[in-house]
Amino acid sequence: MWQYKTNFSRRFKQGFTLMETLLVLFLLGLVSLAAPLAWSFTEQNDLDVATVTLAQSLRRAQSLSSIGFRDVSWGVETQSRSITIFKGASFAGRDPGFDEVSALPVTFTIAGPNEIVFSKFYGLPQTTGSIMLTNPIGQSRTVNVNGGGKVAY
Repeated sequence: MWQYKTNFSRRFKQGFTLMETLLVLFLLGLVSLAAPLAWSFTEQNDLDVATVTLAQSLRRAQSLSSIGFRDVSWGVETQSRSITIFKGASFAGRDPGFDEVSALPVTFTIAGPNEIVFSKFYGLPQTTGSIMLTNPIGQSRTVNVNGGGKVAY
């Protein structure tokens, strides 16, 4: 008859080898270097998206004004947390039923004119200037609106 013998007398050492410890330390170091880079990339990407959203909103409002949509001027209002395309000669006197709102990250700051209205049929801005968006890590992008209605960033 065949017997299976086990050797219970063998002792196993407890703990980690030097190679395992070095591997764990290397991986922790790699993660600690990658995390700030990923956060910086995310902040920069959010800033780029917000800049494009602002420029597109300005162009849309200009286009709606140029074609005389709803027979009224259209404009853009920038606030700390949103960009709003509105129908009317001013944000205060707008028709809120036609608002198109795009959210911005809470941590952004906006500097420059906060309301730009485009004239009906001509699409020329009543206010010109530069709107600067800044993220928490100090990166900024500027969207310019000139007297001829050109929106550039």
